[in-house]
Order: sequence, then C-alpha cells, then structure tokens
Amino acid sequence: MSGKEIDQVTGVETTGHVWDGDIKELNKPLPKWWLWVFYACIVWAIGYWAVYPAWPTLSGSYTKGYFGYSQREHVAEQVAAAKADQARYYQQIADTPLDQIEKNQELMPFVMAGGAAVFGDNCGPCHGKGAQGGPGYPNLNDDDWLWGGTPDAIHQTIMHGIRSTDAETRQMQMPRFGLDGILTPEQIRDAAEYVLSLSNSATDQEAAKRGATIFADNCAACHGEDGKGNQDVGAPNLTDAIWLYGNKLSDVEKTIETGRGGVMPFWTGRLDPVTIKMLAVYVHSLGGGK
Repeated sequence: MSGKEIDQVTGVETTGHVWDGDIKELNKPLPKWWLWVFYACIVWAIGYWAVYPAWPTLSGSYTKGYFGYSQREHVAEQVAAAKADQARYYQQIADTPLDQIEKNQELMPFVMAGGAAVFGDNCGPCHGKGAQGGPGYPNLNDDDWLWGGTPDAIHQTIMHGIRSTDAETRQMQMPRFGLDGILTPEQIRDAAEYVLSLSNSATDQEAAKRGATIFADNCAACHGEDGKGNQDVGAPNLTDAIWLYGNKLSDVEKTIETGRGGVMPFWTGRLDPVTIKMLAVYVHSLGGGK
C-alpha cells in the first residue's frame, strides 16, 4: 500500500503513468452499471447468434439459427401479400375502357401512383422527372401533341413508339432537305425565316417572303398551308411558338437540313398491358391531355 500514490485533487489512486511531468493517469474503475450493461450485451449477442441467422459458412450459406428465421422469406411474404391486395385493382384496370378510367374515383389514386412510378423509371430519363421535356424530347405538360393528346392516342404512342422497330410504330419521316440536296443552304435559310414568321419570330422579313414559296412547295403537304400541322402524320404545328428542337434560326435551319427524325422506343412487351394503361392515364393527366 505504501507504493501507491493518491491524487491530491480527486483522492483517487494513480496508475503510475505520468505525461509531460504533471499529467497523471487515475486508476478509477468503470461504473458498475456500465459493466453490467456490457456483460448483458455479451449475453444478448450470444443468444441472438443462437436463435437467428448470423454467420456465413464455407458452403456459401449461413447459420440458420434456432428459430430458422429468414428475412428474405419474410420480404417475399410481404410482396406476395401486397400483390394480392393490388390484384383487384389490376383486374379492374384491365376490364375498364381506357377513356373511362379517369372517371373511376376509386381506381384513380392507384392508377396515378402506379403511373407516376412507371414514368419515373422508364420515361423520366428522356422527358424529365416533371415531364417538362427538353431539346428533342417533348414537354408532356402542355397541350401540344404531334400524334394527338387523347388517352387512346397517348396509349398508342406508348405501346408502339415513334419510328421504332415495332411493326405498328408511328411512322413519319421529315425529308432531309439539306443532306439530300433537295434545297440549297440559301433556300433552307429562307424557309426557316418563313417558319419563324408563322409565330412572329422572323428576323428577316424579305427572306421570309421568299421562304413562303419554298414552304408551299415542300412543306405544306404535311404541315398544312397555314402551318398548323397534322396529327394524323405527326407533323407539328409551326404557329404556336412551341419548339421541339429550339426556336433559334439556326435550330430551325438544322431541322430542315437534317429532318431530325427522333425515335421513341415502344413499350409493348417491356411493360404489361395494365401498366401501359396506367402510364397513358398518368401522362394524359399531366395537364396537356385532351
């Protein structure tokens, strides 16, 4: 006992370790409650190891535990139960005509939730999370449609795509007036000025006047003499100042020169029929559906 040193401030025995000449380490034991909690955790861990899956084995499996519990089986049971709950809704959607789904107040919350999830996973990467679109990808929130904005028209587009490899795809190819030498660069510029003039955006009125004749000879057959487009062939309305590839003169020139020819994939076979119906209703509800 005579070899032990007691700290004068705390009255606790020291260990004999000293730092910087003045700092001494106290030999103060851990609180009893802390030790008992620590021992209880050890006992709990051993018990958990015994009754639940715990350790991987060399065979590629794991110890099953006394209870034989499997989280994978538990999740599978939950998924199966959820599918069973949803089955009646899926059947109702399958049996309900597309144009009647929005009138069914019981179905619509389920359809909208499902459609939004499917849109985010499959359509959002191109059309944007909020369906706002971007250069080359249509804004689905407005009321401007290349192929029609009714539920049936949207459903058809989703099922078969546009210029896709599907046998029933929507097909319309704008001529490549520049690449194929149909029009000269000067004629393309004049035609672009005329197209911009249809929405009061032309910068060269004289060029726009010359472009009127070029438009009538080469473009009116699809876009109409008034430039208001034709949804039967996917020709856009050129008078509404809504642009898929941009509203600058250079953007319109590029479109006339190359024809653009964007492609939308078809979803038949990739998504089941009920999911496609939910997606069509969701798109139609975004604010631009007719």
